Amino acid sequence: MDTHNFTVVTEFILMGITDRPELQAPLFGLFLIIYLISLVGNLGIIILTMVDSRLKTPMYFFLRHLAITDLGYSTAIGPKMLANFVVIQNTISFNFCATQLSFFLLFIACELFILSVMSYDRYVAICNPLLYNVIMSQTICWVMVAVPYIYSVFVSLIVTINVFSSSFCGYNVIHHFYCDGLPLISLLCSNTDKAEMIILVLSAINLISSLLVILVSYLLILRSVLKMNSAEGRKKAFSTCGSHLTVVTVFYGTLIFMYVQPKSSHSFNTDKIASIFYTLVIPMLNPLIYSLRNKDVKHALRKTGKTICNYFS
Repeated sequence: MDTHNFTVVTEFILMGITDRPELQAPLFGLFLIIYLISLVGNLGIIILTMVDSRLKTPMYFFLRHLAITDLGYSTAIGPKMLANFVVIQNTISFNFCATQLSFFLLFIACELFILSVMSYDRYVAICNPLLYNVIMSQTICWVMVAVPYIYSVFVSLIVTINVFSSSFCGYNVIHHFYCDGLPLISLLCSNTDKAEMIILVLSAINLISSLLVILVSYLLILRSVLKMNSAEGRKKAFSTCGSHLTVVTVFYGTLIFMYVQPKSSHSFNTDKIASIFYTLVIPMLNPLIYSLRNKDVKHALRKTGKTICNYFS
């Protein structure tokens, strides 16, 4: 291939969610509401778990970091996507595109492992309650969130550097509403096998290893719960896992649907729908799920609300 025919790409054009003009305003309004709910909800969880004394346990420490990752990747995607609804041409600079991809990968990978850490926390709480405070000490909790962050930075850098250090052709249209790895790889002029293999291997490692921890944790929890003689004890055990199980089912279900499709039915339009769900809808749902299903979070919300009302009255 003649490399002299290549042109230097300085920006990309994002095709966005739809090219139908009549849908731009309604979709902008819908996704603005979704993003604002996500922003307020996740910031609320972060603040509540920092200030409320009842939410100082390891469970809520991990919930705070889940909210941070939700806020991180939804903010990496949401504001730019919303801006693209109101501009004439949906362009994104080369450097901004690389930055968006790196932050998205960082937080989405981290979310996988934070969810697996949360399942381990529930396993210890239910199966080893007497040793819970010893096993889930503050130091151990910090290590269990620091390792996913460090590893996710490594994953993010490896993928981003491999994609953006390759040669792009003059064609710079991304068939997506944000800079994602596979749509970007389709624009490369150089051999894409290495970049595709890196994304495939890292995605498989992240998804399978984190899901394996969750499955093993819940199998052990189920075994322990079935051995309980008290119906009240079983109910309490299931209630402590309910919110996390709901979040895990929705999040992993969406990812598995996206990545395990047969190639014959795989399309960028299908990817867009799945991507909207896990980049914008799930970060909005997670704080709602934990708020509606968790009595400690509801108590903290009521307490904080009363404090705010008393302050302004």
